Amino acid sequence: MRHMSILALCLGGTALLSGCGGGSDAQVQRAIKDVNVIDASNLNDLMLTVGDPNESVAYFRGALQKDPTRVDLMRGLAKSLSRAGKPTEAAGVWEKVTATADGTMEDRVMLADAYIRSNQWDKAKQVLNSIPPTHESYDRYRLEAMVADSEKNWKKADSFYEIAAGMTAKPAGVLNNWGFSKLTRRDHAGAERLFTEALKYDPSAFTAKNNLVMARAAQRKYDLPVVEMTQTERAELLYTMALAAIKQGDVSVGKGLLQQAVDTHPQHFEAAARSLAALDANVRP
Repeated sequence: MRHMSILALCLGGTALLSGCGGGSDAQVQRAIKDVNVIDASNLNDLMLTVGDPNESVAYFRGALQKDPTRVDLMRGLAKSLSRAGKPTEAAGVWEKVTATADGTMEDRVMLADAYIRSNQWDKAKQVLNSIPPTHESYDRYRLEAMVADSEKNWKKADSFYEIAAGMTAKPAGVLNNWGFSKLTRRDHAGAERLFTEALKYDPSAFTAKNNLVMARAAQRKYDLPVVEMTQTERAELLYTMALAAIKQGDVSVGKGLLQQAVDTHPQHFEAAARSLAALDANVRP
């Protein structure tokens, strides 16, 4: 404990350090610099996970103005831009990262992600094809699945979705994407199974709940699934089911579901009430 106290005092400043074992000024500066680097790294990590993403963008832009060659700061800016809903700008930064000597295969994966977010599918495919098969990661396979989906290569998409789901402890998101892929193929039973599985991992995911209701309604299953939901969510899911029923020609069922949605919502449910009024006026909502 006495040694730890002396070490703390030695790190306290140049004056104290000069009296601790005869350390040189150069050693003192290196020690201070190392501590500052650790502090900066912690701050960088913090800015990536909390707060307003636009504040994070401003932070990393400011840091890069002071040190424009720092690849870790470029990565932070690119991730922050994606969080702020600016994928095209993020892609531009990832392009710079991947062009540096310190660029990694995972940086290329993130570049492909930014391309997909900015609807540049051909570029995303080119980047993914440039990554050797030996580089295996959850994000890589998740993106490979999405590209295969965009090309309607269902067999390949299913293979990549399955691999990705097995590579993460939190597969709810990729299972939801896979389920939506099945939904677009009109494999409604397969979609229902995947949305149900996604909700086992994340019971709070409303998108998966809504998608599950659509998959069930497409099979004319007009009862709510047994999943966790708030009263507001119940009303919104009833509304989704009602619209699906009406679209399929089950107008009377849809009307009843709309009424349930209006009655269930803890506040005034304007969209459902308006659709119900339109039905009563013999106008398709």
